[in-house]
Amino acid sequence: MEYRTFGNTSLEVSEIGFGAWAIGGAANVGGVEIGWGSSDDAESKAAVLSALDAGINFFDTADFYGLGHSETLLGTCIGKNKEALIATKVGQKVSIEGTIQIDYSKDYIIEACEASLKRLQRETIDFYQLHVARLAHLQDGACIEAMEQLKKDGKIRYWGLSLNTFAPGTEANFLLEGGFGSGFQLVLNMINQIAVPLLEPAAAKGMGIIARMPLQFGLLSGKYKPDARFDESDHRHKRLTPVIIERTIDILRADVVPLAKQYNTNLAGMALSFILGFPQVSTVIPGIRNPDQVHKNTSSLVKLSANDHQYLRDLFDGKWKVLLDIIQKQG
Repeated sequence: MEYRTFGNTSLEVSEIGFGAWAIGGAANVGGVEIGWGSSDDAESKAAVLSALDAGINFFDTADFYGLGHSETLLGTCIGKNKEALIATKVGQKVSIEGTIQIDYSKDYIIEACEASLKRLQRETIDFYQLHVARLAHLQDGACIEAMEQLKKDGKIRYWGLSLNTFAPGTEANFLLEGGFGSGFQLVLNMINQIAVPLLEPAAAKGMGIIARMPLQFGLLSGKYKPDARFDESDHRHKRLTPVIIERTIDILRADVVPLAKQYNTNLAGMALSFILGFPQVSTVIPGIRNPDQVHKNTSSLVKLSANDHQYLRDLFDGKWKVLLDIIQKQG
C-alpha cells in the first residue's frame, strides 16, 4: 500500500480507503432505501480487519449509513486503533414524521458529532464532513461555525464537504474562495468525470481530495451480467436499470477490457488506477463488504502511462458522457 498526504493536513492516508456505506446494512427512511441491502456484521468486521492488514488506514462512513450502524461497527473494530483514520459525515437525520430531514444548524451538528464520537468510540474525528450541504447552508454560516467550534474544542481534527454528484462546482468554489475547510469528497470515476476541473484549484488551496463511487456502484468492476437485478432493500434497485447495466458492459468490453489486458489487471484495478492517476487525489474509497473485496481492491493497481490515462479521460467526451446523461436522469 502506498500513502499520500491529505492536502495541507498532517494526515497520511492510504491510496485505497474503505468506503463503509454498505456495511451499515439495509435502512429505509420514509419509504426511501438508503442502504445496500442486508449485511452480515461478522463479514463486515472481517472486512475491516482485513483492510487494516492490507495497509488501508482511511475509513469513510456517515452517521446516516445504516442510521448509525456503520459507525458502530467501525467503533467496535478500530475505535481504539490510533493508526486508523476515520472520516464521517453529518447533516441528515430522521424527522419526527419519519422522513429524511436536512439539518445544518449549529446546535444539531455539535449534538450529532457527540453521538458519532460515542458510536465510533473515539475522542476525536479525523475528518468531519458536511454530508449534503448546499450553497444556501454554507452561506447561512451556521454549519461553518459549528465545524470551526468542533475543531477548536478538539472534537474533530479537520473538516470538509461532500460535494454534489452532478454539480460539484458551486459549493466547492464557495469554500475555496472563502478559505474554509481542509478537503472535499467528490464523485470521480471513468463514467463521471465532472469534478476533474476542480482537482487542480482544490489542490492549489491545500485541500485533500477523497474520490468516492470509483466503481459507480459496482458497474465498473465488471462483475455484473446484463440480467443483474437488485433486492428492493438495495438503493441500486432503482438506480441501476437494465439499460444502464447493458450499455456499461458494452463500453467496457469495447474500450476498457483490451487496455486492462495490456496491464495484466482486471476492470476494478483499471478503474481505481485511473483515479489514482490524478496526483491531486488523496485517497479512493471503494465500497467494501468482505475480505475478498479488500484483496481485489488492493492487489490489482497499476501505474498507467500518461497516454493511456488520457485515453480513458477522452472516453468521457464520447460514450461515457452519453451514459452519464442517462444515469443523471435516472437519479
